[in-house]
Order: sequence, then C-alpha cells, then structure tokens
Amino acid sequence: MINILLVDDHPSVVEGTKNMIEKEQDLKVSVVFSGMEALEIIKTQKFDIMLFDLNMPVISGLELTKRVMAIDSDTIVLIYTGFDISSHFNILVEAGVSGFISKAASREQLVMGIRCALRGDAIIPSVLLKQLRRNEVRLTRAEGPRLEEVSINEKEQAILQEVARGKSNKEIAANLYSSQRTVEYNLTRIFEKLGVRSRSEAIMEGRRLGLIHEKEFAL
Repeated sequence: MINILLVDDHPSVVEGTKNMIEKEQDLKVSVVFSGMEALEIIKTQKFDIMLFDLNMPVISGLELTKRVMAIDSDTIVLIYTGFDISSHFNILVEAGVSGFISKAASREQLVMGIRCALRGDAIIPSVLLKQLRRNEVRLTRAEGPRLEEVSINEKEQAILQEVARGKSNKEIAANLYSSQRTVEYNLTRIFEKLGVRSRSEAIMEGRRLGLIHEKEFAL
C-alpha cells in the first residue's frame, strides 16, 4: 500500500482529492488541514509521498516543504495547487519539491503524477511550463506587472472592485450571486496575479493598473 499525506486547508478540496486518489486500490490518503498538523503526524507515521497546498495560513506549502526536508531530505513532496506557481518556482525547487500538480487536473493526471513522482520523475504540467515562459520577463522586473501581463478576467475584476468598496467576502458573494468559497478562490488568484499579499495591497495595485476607478476605493 502506498501511503500519501495530503495537506490542504480547504475541506472540500481535501475530500474530493482523497476520493479521486483512493479509487486506486493501492493508494491510501491521510489528510490534515494545516502545516502544524502535518508536522505532528509525520512524527508517528511514515508516508511514501506528500501533497501540499501552496497557500496555507501560518505555515505555507513552501515553509512546510523546508521543514519536512530538514527532517528527511528523501521525502517526496508535490505542490498541489490551483494557482500560478511561476513566481515561487525556483525557491520551491530549491526547497526540495519534486513537482507540481494542478488542482484542475483530472483524476488520471493526478494519479499519474503521483506514480511518476514515486518513480523519481519530476512533475511539471505543461500549463505551468507555459506560465513560467509567459512570466519570465515580469519576474525580472521590480516595478510590478503591466496591465497586459496580469490577465485579470471580468469576474476577478468585479471582485476586485467589490473589495475596493470595502465589502466582505460574504457581501461580495451575495452581490455577485456567487458562493463565498468561489469568491475566496478568485480573490486568492487575484492576489497571485497582482503579486500582493493583502486586500489593501490588491486595491493599490489595481488602482495603479487602472483595474478599478478612484471612486471604488474605501481606504
């Protein structure tokens, strides 16, 4: 039996991923919802491979990888993410990550990625390779992305505008007839695309790029 540790702070993602993987008779998934829990469970259990969400509170997937590698440098870690990893790629590889699997991957792609990593292959989906190539120039610049490099879609721009109005995620979901979970997912994508870490930074960067109007600001 191949034992897998899945670390992700989103219960719905964890449940769906676990179900997909465990359709394979030789794959068994243990789940925890934070880096702290992961560090505790690996003290008592042995895993053949670990899947870490990249964006987790307190201990990110990157930091968790570093800590796990410090315990056992032979650990196989895959970053399981729904976001653009290009800005983190080099440092993740240097930390010891064996590859990346998109949360948009099919069950077959997910299972194949796990099995390939167990064989020692590096896992980099083509969509992530394209992201790296697209963002190569942007990553070398300090002044921030240009509008044409950001690729904010209409839905994300609407959410950004609501954030600028000072709306909570719950209020944004109601105003845009969406679920709060969807708003949170899209807001994280916006942060990644803008290269920011907070709502206020997102507003300021959105203003710089002309994605939201002056009157939208609640600051």
